[in-house]
Amino acid sequence: MSTWTVTRSKILSLEEIKAVIADLKRRGRRSENSRRNLVLFRLATCCGLRASELTRLTLDNVRVSSTSPSIRVPKSIGKGGKARVVPLTFDQGTLDDLRAWKQSRLSQGATGSDLFLVARTGKAIDRKNARRRYKACCRVLGNERQREVTIHHGRHSFVSHALHRGISPVVVKEAAGHASLATTSIYAHLVDDHDGTIGSLFA
Repeated sequence: MSTWTVTRSKILSLEEIKAVIADLKRRGRRSENSRRNLVLFRLATCCGLRASELTRLTLDNVRVSSTSPSIRVPKSIGKGGKARVVPLTFDQGTLDDLRAWKQSRLSQGATGSDLFLVARTGKAIDRKNARRRYKACCRVLGNERQREVTIHHGRHSFVSHALHRGISPVVVKEAAGHASLATTSIYAHLVDDHDGTIGSLFA
C-alpha cells in the first residue's frame, strides 16, 4: 500500500498568496481578464476547488447573499460523484471578490443556471485553460516558482492554511471533500505563517 504525501513546496505561503491577490487586484482595475483570473485563483486557493469543479460551477452554486454564504459543489461535478459545501465564511476578501463577480455576471444578463466563470467570449473555460490561467496568476512569484506551481497547489494550500488557522479538521475535511480525516491530516504542520486570523484567512 503506497503512502501519499504533500511536501511544503506544494503549499503557497501566505505571503505568496497575498502577493498574487494584490497583483491581480492591481491589474484588475484595468483588465476584466485579470478580474476573471482573480476569481479563478480565489476558487482554487481560497476555496480548495479542483479545476474540474471551478470550471463547471453555476451562478446558483455560489451563494453569496445568505447569512451562511457557501459554494455548493453538486455531485454532478464533484470528484467521485460526491456533493459538498464549501463555507465562504473563512475569508472576507474571498467572499467579497466572489460576490462582486457574481453581481457582474448577473448584470450582464447571466442567469442562475449559467456558468459562474466564463471566458471573455462567454464560453466555458476548460481545465487546460484553467491550469494555464493559474500559472499566469502566479507570475508575480518569479519564473522559477511559477514554473513549478500548478492549479492543484491551490487546493493543497487551502487545506493546509485552514488547518493551521485552527479550523476544525472535520470542517476542513468536508469542505475539501476528502474521503477520510486521514487524508486531511496529511496537510497538518505544513505551514509556518502565524499572522492573520480566522475570518481573514488569506487576504
